[in-house]
Amino acid sequence: MSDNGCGFPAPGLHSFLFTPLFTVGGFDFNKVMLLALITTALVVGFFWAAFGNAKVIPGKLQMVGEAGYDFVRRGIVYETLGKREGEKWVPFIVSLFFFIWIMNVWSVIPLAQFPVGSIVAYPMVLAVIVWVIWVSLTFKRHGFVGFFKNVTGYDKSLGAVLPLVMVIEFFSNLLVRPFTHAVRLFANMFAGHLMLVMFTVASWYLLNSWMIPAAGVSFVMTMAMICFELFVQAVQAYVFVLLACSYIQGALAEHH
Repeated sequence: MSDNGCGFPAPGLHSFLFTPLFTVGGFDFNKVMLLALITTALVVGFFWAAFGNAKVIPGKLQMVGEAGYDFVRRGIVYETLGKREGEKWVPFIVSLFFFIWIMNVWSVIPLAQFPVGSIVAYPMVLAVIVWVIWVSLTFKRHGFVGFFKNVTGYDKSLGAVLPLVMVIEFFSNLLVRPFTHAVRLFANMFAGHLMLVMFTVASWYLLNSWMIPAAGVSFVMTMAMICFELFVQAVQAYVFVLLACSYIQGALAEHH
């Protein structure tokens, strides 16, 4: 696709559209869905292999699994929820962290070269799952009245502005929260993939023209973008589960 008449195949929304691999009953199965399924299999398979036959003296795979598990458990869950309340949520948060991280690492893997999180449906589903857990947990812990106070930020000491605060907090917690939770991950993956595609395509385009020195610069930028994306992917997985823990913590906290 050429946008400016010079022949440069500029990346755009078409970079996020894929021809279905096959169709079953009117349902299209594409590359992104395949990567999401492979991610699920990799995460389940890795932890199954690491802990399925756990030993007192761990092997290399078990050591790697324990390091990853312990990083999320101690660095995120315990720090946010505490050990007593957080222990029961560790398996869910660990699974969520590694699923998000691996499904976005695909963007720098040859042949795959696409972050699943750049398709908004995937972060949105994960955000909705966290939102449902938060809502149901708040109801279970505090009942209807406690839930109402929790989501509206009810505080009678606010006086005359209390009704306005309650309306803002209600819409913020029940409508805006899952949206921002999902969009934060989606936007970073979308923008990162677009930049990576642009520098990759530019390197190839310039290499096949008289501007070969510029192709070298673009290639260096591509390598830099890959390193930066690897960092962003880990950070975004961390931020997503950290927010999930903070929402759960808010559901468990007593409202005063």
